[in-house]
Amino acid sequence: MKCIPAELKAIIDAIVQISPFIVLLSIISLIFGKKKEVEINAVVKKLKEEGRVRIKEGHGMQIELLVPAQWRQSSDQHEAVFLLYELFQIRTLTEQFSEVSLDVVEYATKPTIYHSPVNRFYEDGPILDGMIKFSVIKQSFWNSLLYSFGQPLVFQPSKVTGADFETNEYFPLLSEGVKELFLSPEGDVKILKG
Repeated sequence: MKCIPAELKAIIDAIVQISPFIVLLSIISLIFGKKKEVEINAVVKKLKEEGRVRIKEGHGMQIELLVPAQWRQSSDQHEAVFLLYELFQIRTLTEQFSEVSLDVVEYATKPTIYHSPVNRFYEDGPILDGMIKFSVIKQSFWNSLLYSFGQPLVFQPSKVTGADFETNEYFPLLSEGVKELFLSPEGDVKILKG
């Protein structure tokens, strides 16, 4: 067996002593670094299988997200809100918006719930007197969840106890300062709350 130079042996010994620490850091990173991604995938899977999911969010409130076709007029809340992850999803839910209306939504700096006339061809979800409520969610975690699902979801506070999932991420529509606006397709704006 060849002799290992003293300097090389010292380096190998240092690596061997440090490696358990590096392995432990790697494991911790994998567990906590991927938690959000794994949680989103699990939520999306449950939504696709069952059509609704209950989540305890960072404020400690329990919310329910559901596929619009699963919303029931007899048992679900009429004050429920459609959640969108991008501006162009508005076209699915409402009449054709003007550039002015789209700009109002795009440049909103705080979480905002919009009340708008429903698209005459859209029938699923909470529609009350020809109007819907929607919000474009910009907060990273919730936007990623909506994006991963790929279509609008409906949000309502949960009446049922016991969450399917828990996250430390604050749901933006439960924060202080949420505004509510009436927004017509032509760009007419009326402040309802805020």
